[in-house]
Amino acid sequence: MPTALTAETIATAPKVLLHDHLDGGLRPATLIDLAERIGYRELPADTPAALARWFSESAYSGSLERYLETFTHTLAVMQTRESLIRVTSECVQDLAADGVVYAEIRFAPELHTEQGLPLDDVVRAVLDGVAAGTAAAQAAGHRIRATILLTAMRHAARSREIAELCIAFRDQGVAGFDIAGAEAGFPPTRHLDAFEYLRRENAHFTIHAGEGFGLPSIWEALQWCGADRLGHGVRIVDDITLHPGGRVELGRLAAYVRDKRIPLEMAPTSNVQTGAATSIAEHPIGLLASLKFRVTVNTDNRLMSGCSMTSEMTALSEAFGYGWDDLQWFTVNAMKSAFLPFDERLALINEVIKPGYDRLRRG
Repeated sequence: MPTALTAETIATAPKVLLHDHLDGGLRPATLIDLAERIGYRELPADTPAALARWFSESAYSGSLERYLETFTHTLAVMQTRESLIRVTSECVQDLAADGVVYAEIRFAPELHTEQGLPLDDVVRAVLDGVAAGTAAAQAAGHRIRATILLTAMRHAARSREIAELCIAFRDQGVAGFDIAGAEAGFPPTRHLDAFEYLRRENAHFTIHAGEGFGLPSIWEALQWCGADRLGHGVRIVDDITLHPGGRVELGRLAAYVRDKRIPLEMAPTSNVQTGAATSIAEHPIGLLASLKFRVTVNTDNRLMSGCSMTSEMTALSEAFGYGWDDLQWFTVNAMKSAFLPFDERLALINEVIKPGYDRLRRG
């Protein structure tokens, strides 16, 4: 008999995470400790449990802009080399303990320079944290491969500079580029020079689109900017029509996204918090998965959403009746879409992911 799907058994399944923000995944206890060390007195709670509860409650505002405000506190304690190494190492260890075998962790270097750290030193600190966390995870019996994505903020004007950092460090653990921040009023086309540079350098990049804004942001990310993946992309469902009798009609953009196998980096709990979906049960991921879009499951911000890859997959299995085959499909989708060389992706699929799910199916 196959192993029953529970949170405990899903925790043992191999997982792939493409969309996880470093400054959105701090341990509450670490946040309190780092704040005490630097004299930061603005935290809204002084115990890990109360602080975690505050972040979760604040994130359930239904507004992407309000959701982004919670990062003021996490960024305040991530301004030194030591703090960046610690936070990154703990991130990698936490993901590995959750069964994540490959992760792309993203962060915006420009947000960690308030105490004078140069951008390249910020990147080096995070890479050192990845190395430390990977070693600690291995010592604890967990296998993980982690890379990082460098994020530029769409309301700022440093995207070309961040893109150049991606190329400078791409052989040292930087897998690609991302652009994030409030979508409304800040289209990705404002950063075309960065995207053109990355394409000339044969680099990978993803763009946050179709979360806080609709189809135009998805269209611009793909057709103007050339994104390899879409961060969230939830609003692609606005281009899908459900007719009486069950017939489904895809608009031109939705058909393009499906036909081209554009990966959708979906984060169900986060999408509910920001108002991009009304509930897990009503999340577009159910429809999109049934239509065989290249859907992936992600955490986005584990602190704000109070989630993990295990909790996201558990919630989806409960809402949509998914089994091990479905969870493997999401995981393989993500691994196929990773910013890793093809042979490395294939090895993880064939040597780690498929055998891991086969064991769970056999019971």
